[in-house]
Amino acid sequence: MPETWLAGKRRGLLAFGLGAVAALGQAPLGFWWATLAALSALIWLLDRQPDRRSAFLTGWLAGAGYFGLALNWIVEPFLIDIARHGWMAPFAVVFLAFGLGLFWGAAAVLGRLARSPTLGFAVAFVALEWLRGVVFTGFPWAMVGHVWIGTPVDQLAALGGPLLLSLLTLVAAALPVLWRGKGAAVSALLMAAAVGFGLWRLAQPLPEPRPQTLRLVQPNAEQAAKWDPERAQDFLNRLLTLTARGTPADLTIWPETSVPYMLEYSPEIADWVVAASSGRPVAIGIQREEGERFFNSLRVLESDGQETARYDKAHLVPFGEYIPFGDLAYDWFGLRAFAAQAGNSYSAGPGPQVLDLGRFGKVLPLICYEAIFPRDVNAMPERADWMLQITNDAWFGTWTGPFQHFAQARLRAVEQGLPLIRVANTGVTAVVDAHGRVVDQLPFGTMDALDTRIPGALAPTTYARWGDGPVALLLAGLAALAMIRRRRASH
Repeated sequence: MPETWLAGKRRGLLAFGLGAVAALGQAPLGFWWATLAALSALIWLLDRQPDRRSAFLTGWLAGAGYFGLALNWIVEPFLIDIARHGWMAPFAVVFLAFGLGLFWGAAAVLGRLARSPTLGFAVAFVALEWLRGVVFTGFPWAMVGHVWIGTPVDQLAALGGPLLLSLLTLVAAALPVLWRGKGAAVSALLMAAAVGFGLWRLAQPLPEPRPQTLRLVQPNAEQAAKWDPERAQDFLNRLLTLTARGTPADLTIWPETSVPYMLEYSPEIADWVVAASSGRPVAIGIQREEGERFFNSLRVLESDGQETARYDKAHLVPFGEYIPFGDLAYDWFGLRAFAAQAGNSYSAGPGPQVLDLGRFGKVLPLICYEAIFPRDVNAMPERADWMLQITNDAWFGTWTGPFQHFAQARLRAVEQGLPLIRVANTGVTAVVDAHGRVVDQLPFGTMDALDTRIPGALAPTTYARWGDGPVALLLAGLAALAMIRRRRASH
């Protein structure tokens, strides 16, 4: 019995370590080769488990190791006010890591329903990656396929989105376990084909940028002081000064919730904004009040200070921007503390919306967290000319979180064939072309403004037309093949 316990403990530590190594492929390191090697070793380890229980524990611990390292930034929001919230940071990372690790454990168990647990695990893993992006409003952060962002392989997202990248990764890792030397050779050929496709697509020309100039303003307001009334005017002055610097741009863009006031109570701010831009339009991130509800909004102000376009954030962060079922608690029990309708959290906007900005074209606005959801972007009601993400990445720290957030936004450009303009309060302010390449960028953690233009857009991609449908069919076919083989083997 002691030997069995010790063997199980060693296996668990090995699985946890392999999961952590697999996380090294995520931004900012981008060690995709470490992810491939670790996943292949994990699949080998799962293939040798005697029963479903040990397979589940192995997969669960590997997932905990992966998410524990990949999502280490989750502690950062609790460190903004460390005296009040710092004690919660360890619990946040542990609960999140082991909670999301359940998806890996479930994939290990489901894989054993197939004749080949290796193939079954790969199919179940990718299917559960999709499920993770949907259940409880979804959290598709740190998908395994994200390790290819910034490499030619990421161009496959134009065909099948992040799920196709995850499927490629799992199949490439599983083949050496299935067929040893021959499998390794096939895996290498598969990856070479993916790189070849990516290089070919990147070589295709893009349309010329739009002629209008943009100014992307990065005020670099530290989160701990962002809502301090004594610093509010200072932060607003940063925005106004950068907007007024030099020759005015045709359109100036400020990041998420960058204005520390509300136009409903301080209407003179609209006049200050357009005066700083010499009467040219400015898109600002600002909170908005309507009745007893508050919204996280993007508002476009024209030369007379009037609002000409507006977007209210639709996909809110659970517990960060709203409390789930808070409105029900108010309606049923009269509890106001968590109710958006009573002004105690944000209310969600109606959903994806394309704004017509006239000579600047049609834009799909995304506010912060919304850019991590490919299905939301794919749900745009009409084809946009470009995408705009305004964000406040001060919540994510300075090491991993901002760069992972930016990487996922880049992938939306590949998926849609649309350029992305990204404006951060502090974080990564950048211009991404329709192939997902960074063509212009501000230094990280600085107060500055970037003058740039909107890159040209491509025709709708396969993913823009069909979404996850083709990959779902591919997964269904692989699952059916695995089950048919098992049934035939039982006769």
